This record gives sequence, C-alpha cells and structure tokens, in this order.
Amino acid sequence: MAQHNYTARIEWTGNRGTGTSAYRAYDRTWTIATPGKPPIHCSNDPLLGGDPALPNPEDLLLSSLSACHMLWYLHLASEAGIAVQSYRDDPVGVGETTPDGAGRFLRATLKPHIVMPAGTDLTTADAIHDRIHAVCFIARSVNFPVDYAATYEEN
Repeated sequence: MAQHNYTARIEWTGNRGTGTSAYRAYDRTWTIATPGKPPIHCSNDPLLGGDPALPNPEDLLLSSLSACHMLWYLHLASEAGIAVQSYRDDPVGVGETTPDGAGRFLRATLKPHIVMPAGTDLTTADAIHDRIHAVCFIARSVNFPVDYAATYEEN
C-alpha cells in the first residue's frame, strides 16, 4: 500500500491582546494554510461563540465528505459512459452536543442533484453512489453513517 502525506498549518488568529485570559477575551478565529494554496479563514461553530460568516470545522468536514463523494461519482460515471452535465449537492450533517459540551456527528445525508443527457440509464447512474463509500478517502475515514438521497434531471 502506498502512503502519502497531507500537510497544513492551522493558526489561531483570535488573540485580542490578552490571549485566553478569560473565556470571552478571545475570538474563535483561525486560518488554514496549505502549501501553495490561498488561506481559508475560519471560526468556531456559532453555537460556541464563533463567527457565523466563516466556515467552521463541522462545515469543512461535511464539505470534504460531499466533495470526495462528488469526485468519485464523476469518475465512476465517466467510466460507466454516463455524461454528467452538472452536479450540485446540499448535504446535511446531523450532530449532537452532550451536556458537558462534547459533540459529534451522528450521520450525514448527501443530496446531490445531477443533470445528465436525456436517455441516460438512471438505474445505473443511481447505483454508482453505492460503490463510492468503498473508495472515497473521507467516507472511509469517518465513524458515522453516510447516506445519499440523489435526484436526477435529464436535459
């Protein structure tokens, strides 16, 4: 098996001048920097004092899961001779927070809307989703169920 490394720098940017001297004395903002790519400015979940205008770790995990599924779908559709014209997903992740503040994802549902040419075999197109969990790096790495509820449009 081949191993490969992924690197990033996560840097807290929320020091207002007194660091973490008090719970409300600092911002929950941070930046993701990956070599050769633009930085991504992030914050904590708004439920935990974060900036609602910035992505949070939960947003990023759900987006990564959806993007991995999409990229594998496009690849497998291409191999199956299915000419996907557009792909859009509105995934939903369901989380819970325990009384002590710990949280986790319970499940995620991907909701891709896929446009393909008229006459496409939609049974074959739909069956591709079932194969993705076995190969998607992100889906294989999470410990919660991932389902899909795809819709299709022919043009």
